[in-house]
Amino acid sequence: MAMNETQKAKVAALRTEMRKLDPETYQEIRQSYYKIAEELRPLVDALEKADAELGPDGPLLEEHYIFCEMLDRLNKSLLGGVV
Repeated sequence: MAMNETQKAKVAALRTEMRKLDPETYQEIRQSYYKIAEELRPLVDALEKADAELGPDGPLLEEHYIFCEMLDRLNKSLLGGVV
């Protein structure tokens, strides 16, 4: 999805701040971001599948919703456009 001007400005500001970090901190943020990005979708999918197998309204359904919200928030983050 294309970014609007406000998002572009926020990415530019974020990029400027990230460049101020020492390389080790920047790399730690980058690696942690990508670990989360790689593993969150499979976790959401696995919770959905497990909940479907165990039946509706179980405790996994609530966990699935929590991690769906996390995935949604990650997708809204602009950090991925910087690191």
